[in-house]
Amino acid sequence: MKREGSPWTGLWAVVLKEYADHLSSVRMRILEGLILVVAVATVYAAAQSLRQTVGEDPFIYLKLLTTSQDPLPSFVAFMGFLIPLTGIALAFDAVNGEYNRRTMSRLLAQPIYRDAVLMGKFVAGLLTMATTLLGLWLLVTGLGILRLGVIPEAREVGRGLFFLLATLAYGGVWMALAMLFSVTYRQPATSAMATLAVWLFFAVFWEIVVRLLSNVAALVVMRGGTENELALVQVQLFLSRLSPNTLYSETVLALLNPDVRALGPVLITQLEGAVRGTMLPLWQSLVLAWPQFTALIAAVILLFAYAYILFQRQEVRA
Repeated sequence: MKREGSPWTGLWAVVLKEYADHLSSVRMRILEGLILVVAVATVYAAAQSLRQTVGEDPFIYLKLLTTSQDPLPSFVAFMGFLIPLTGIALAFDAVNGEYNRRTMSRLLAQPIYRDAVLMGKFVAGLLTMATTLLGLWLLVTGLGILRLGVIPEAREVGRGLFFLLATLAYGGVWMALAMLFSVTYRQPATSAMATLAVWLFFAVFWEIVVRLLSNVAALVVMRGGTENELALVQVQLFLSRLSPNTLYSETVLALLNPDVRALGPVLITQLEGAVRGTMLPLWQSLVLAWPQFTALIAAVILLFAYAYILFQRQEVRA
């Protein structure tokens, strides 16, 4: 039977409903509380160590995000750990939860198409994560102003906003993966465990796999010259960048550290003309981080597209 109307009919109804459910759910309140406590603790500790260098550092607010104080790591390090958990929590039962509650057939009986259901759930998850990140960033900025007594400059605010976009894209990767497993498996516990397993693999074991592969490749490189050694380094970097964690860390490094000029091996000839101690402007840092940021967005699109195809092929029974 031919469908009438737009395939996105009912999209915003799904978005608003899911967005309200996320903001009022106990799951998100626990995660938001955990993120809030961690953010305040890390920023407060970093501000304590930075108060003596307020007048010396032109990017004091960026250091507020990247400075660690024993025993606490930096704010960015905590975000790299907690944002994937937030993305997974938002989507691991997005689809199979509807099946288990026997509400999917009722939902699709309304003037709402499958396209709008899946897209609406994903957009609502992104909006929830964006709201959390924006509120957290404003809180960190306000706490920094109170503790340091200095208002951040426009260039620092710009880098902070792009940092939020990169963090949102990073969380979107894990949310899209969780939604893919939610479409694939009918049990929410299975989809949650599968997504957590993939996250742990990239967070803990992927660098070990890269080192093992590099050791095998080094046996061949030892027979060659300098060109082979450079090729080995490039292969290691390529394998490492297959992990979303590496892509995110390199993006954040380029955005929050203006003195970073390269994210890979640099030859001496490439440093000719560079003035030591100079900071890159924002647009050059964006150019430096653009490949990694684009790769994160591409991963989100590919994972969501695959979940969309699987969801369109599933049979919905009353």
